[in-house]
Amino acid sequence: MKREYIRNFCIIAHIDHGKSTLADRMLEETHVVDKGHHYDQLLDDMDLERERGITIKSHAIRMEHVKDGQKYILNLIDTPGHVDFSYEVSRSLASCDGAVLLVDASQGIEAQTMSNLYLALDNNLEIVPVINKIDIPGVDIDAIVHEIVETIGVDEGDIYKISAKTGQGVSELLDGIIDKIPPPEGESNSSARALIFDSYYDVYRGVITLIRMYDGKLNKGDAIRFLSTGMEYEVDEIGYLGLKPVPRDGLEAGEVGYIIAGMKEVSEAKVGDTVTVAEATDVKPLPGFQEPKPMVYSGVFPIDKDEYAHLADSLAKLKLNDSSLVYEKESSLALGYGFRCGFLGMLHLEIVKERLLREYDCSIITTTPSVRFMIYRTDGEVKEIHKPDRLPRPGRDRPCRGAVHAGGDHRPVRFRGKHS
Repeated sequence: MKREYIRNFCIIAHIDHGKSTLADRMLEETHVVDKGHHYDQLLDDMDLERERGITIKSHAIRMEHVKDGQKYILNLIDTPGHVDFSYEVSRSLASCDGAVLLVDASQGIEAQTMSNLYLALDNNLEIVPVINKIDIPGVDIDAIVHEIVETIGVDEGDIYKISAKTGQGVSELLDGIIDKIPPPEGESNSSARALIFDSYYDVYRGVITLIRMYDGKLNKGDAIRFLSTGMEYEVDEIGYLGLKPVPRDGLEAGEVGYIIAGMKEVSEAKVGDTVTVAEATDVKPLPGFQEPKPMVYSGVFPIDKDEYAHLADSLAKLKLNDSSLVYEKESSLALGYGFRCGFLGMLHLEIVKERLLREYDCSIITTTPSVRFMIYRTDGEVKEIHKPDRLPRPGRDRPCRGAVHAGGDHRPVRFRGKHS
């Protein structure tokens, strides 16, 4: 389809402001699913997501909406809602041209909403402000309108008022998305460039990589290259994202879809990486790529010491679907053999613990979470530790009277005692 009839957008909202419910109503309005014949939070396919009311893993789906007799393709690129997954959010936003800013009429603009709003503005996205839950009795809609106007500087007439629960105003919002969000840009005749905004592991098909095409075209059978690693593969299948993957012959600039290329580990398809055709030599990577950076560390040990091998196998399988999880072997006098794991944050740690228990039947015990410390020694050596008991000991290690700081915080903390 021509790019002028494509819209790529996401929904940004605070936890429990109705993002997943709005996605359900959009799928119904565009006839992707029948009204009343599906479960709620359709795009949240993990039990943990439904129980906690949050989005942990980003999703994407293609919808078709008719406005003024013209059919448009709307690609909803859903995003995680928690700050732990801010990098994944930023890559999803980079795949979009606009964002629906969803605000709860009973709560107003919350902190996480602002955090993701700034990420959206950094990516130069067109913002479509929406007030949700207008059907709740007693809410002060005018106060929320004033808050949005003061925060992001839009006109009152540009704010949509909906109820994602009942579907009120959702059809008008879809029309507004078409009117206000610009079509994707790109060069159809240049070398292919696609941004990876997510990937997941399928036990039968290997890694399925979700991409947004920026330039050129990718076809089934093409030899492709990942710019961050230089690794090359052949495209076995390519298509767009419905409720299930829909194969096609290829994807062009501006489209959103998936590729399957025989990869065995999610770490081979890094979020934020650029995909191009193998023969292209002058392709510049799309900006913003980073390696996942753990911020919190914790020891993970099996409750039954005989289950160590099962825990090792379970972590390896879990990493197939979670490339941001890092771990290494560790031993403890009290707990025996286990693993030192790195997480994006406390929520990520909790999710991994729950998934190990539910999906792999691993009963585990975790140590108190800590951060990464960089120790600057007097002899110029820089040492990285993850546990307090690894600090240099007097009499056995040379004292370091320099600075120590936690990973991610570049303000040194000075130790004023005898030893550091």
